Amino acid sequence: MWAFFINIQMENITTIIIVGIIAMAIGYIMAKVIEKNRASTTLKTVKKQADTVLKEAKIDAEGLKKDKILRAKEKFIELKAEHEKVILARDRKINDAEKRTRDKESFVSQELDKTKKLNKSLEDKAKDSKYRLDYLEKRKVEIDKLHKSHVQQLEVISGYSANDAKNELIESLKEEAKTDSMAFIQESLEEAKLTAQQEAKKIVLTTIQRIGVEQTIDNCVSVFNLESDDVKGRIIGREGRNIRTLESTTGVEIIVDDTPEAIILSCFDPVRREIARLSLHKLVTDGRIHPARIEEIVAKTHKEIEQEIVEIGKRTVIDLGIHGLHPELIKTVGRMKYRSSYGQNLLQHSREVANLCSVMAGELGLNPKIAKRAGLLHDIGKVPDKDTELPHAILGMQWAEKYGEKSDVCNAIGAHHDEIEMKSLYAPIVQVCDAISGARPGARRQVIDSYIQRLKELEDLAFGFNGVQKAYAIQAGRELRVIVESEKVDDTKAAELSFNITQKIQNDMTYPGQVKVTVIRETRVVNIAK
Repeated sequence: MWAFFINIQMENITTIIIVGIIAMAIGYIMAKVIEKNRASTTLKTVKKQADTVLKEAKIDAEGLKKDKILRAKEKFIELKAEHEKVILARDRKINDAEKRTRDKESFVSQELDKTKKLNKSLEDKAKDSKYRLDYLEKRKVEIDKLHKSHVQQLEVISGYSANDAKNELIESLKEEAKTDSMAFIQESLEEAKLTAQQEAKKIVLTTIQRIGVEQTIDNCVSVFNLESDDVKGRIIGREGRNIRTLESTTGVEIIVDDTPEAIILSCFDPVRREIARLSLHKLVTDGRIHPARIEEIVAKTHKEIEQEIVEIGKRTVIDLGIHGLHPELIKTVGRMKYRSSYGQNLLQHSREVANLCSVMAGELGLNPKIAKRAGLLHDIGKVPDKDTELPHAILGMQWAEKYGEKSDVCNAIGAHHDEIEMKSLYAPIVQVCDAISGARPGARRQVIDSYIQRLKELEDLAFGFNGVQKAYAIQAGRELRVIVESEKVDDTKAAELSFNITQKIQNDMTYPGQVKVTVIRETRVVNIAK
């Protein structure tokens, strides 16, 4: 049993082994088949992916190709445009050069035509001149014959020969010369009578030469400069309240216009203008600009200006060496700095007159200190505190009397414009020095304008004569130098021209003193050695 059972078991094991081997073989075969199938599937997948990548690569390549082509076209268009610009510029230059060439050719042709016409005209004139010369020679011969015949007829009619008539004419000319000489002698005598005035003129000239002049001209307008135009809005204020307050407190018109970084202050009174200018400077520097602050600053500035006026008066009196002047008169002298007369600063004018009076009084043997005092105070009536109808000379005299000045000083102040009678020698000195300071060229605007106009008329008068090349009025219009053309004016005509210009000046012009006329005729011959 056991053997049978063992045999059965052995047969079963063998069968299992065989079955296992077969199964393994089948499994191996199936694995290979499956692997082959997987490999083919993977290969197909890879092929698909490769195809996809190739397609995408082709698409990218096409896009890149198109992009590069597009860029190349754009670059080509840019280069083409630049090239066209260069060509256009070159064409323009060529056209301009051609135009200039054509213009030059046209100009040259025109000049050639003009030259031809001028040559032809000159030739015609030369022929005409030759004809005229021949005609003049013939006329001269005829005139000489007529002159001789007229002389003969006159000799027959008058019963005198030509020599007798000449001698009689000479006698009459001698009588006329005697008359002229007598007139000249009379004029010389009258001039000799006036030599007494030469010393006075010498004193005046000496005084003028010893005094240095300083001149200032004030206007009715001042300019206040700003750092920027933004400040203008703050100065105007909301609805213009700041600028209205400034104008009402200072009495000055403030003009804010399109002028860059500037404001214009307009007022006839220089003191008010200065107060407004300093107040604006303080307000802009401080930065606080409103009506209350404006009123405060203007009040302070007004006090400062009043103090400065007193200081100016004191310095002026000290500089001139004048002592014992009343404080109110010192203040009036200080206010002169802010006044002007015909553009001439009143303080400078008064200082100048004071120095002139001092020197002139010293030359005449009078007291220089009294003359200087009268000269300084002669125009104090031009700076009144309120409007008055009195002339400034009378008003100044009344102030001087009020503040205890001497009678000589008061009379000189009141009489320097002949408002009252002169009672001392100081009055004419002040009058003359005031005229010297005001009438000198350049001191006052009206005087300098008329002075320049007179010099211009003097030169224009000389140019009205033939042969005058240049004319210069020198020595403040006391001498006229005339340069003539030597080809047109000979020595005899030069003397005649000088006399004619002198007569023309005497008859047509009004002038102080004398005018010396000098006619200059010059001939130059220049050669160059090489």
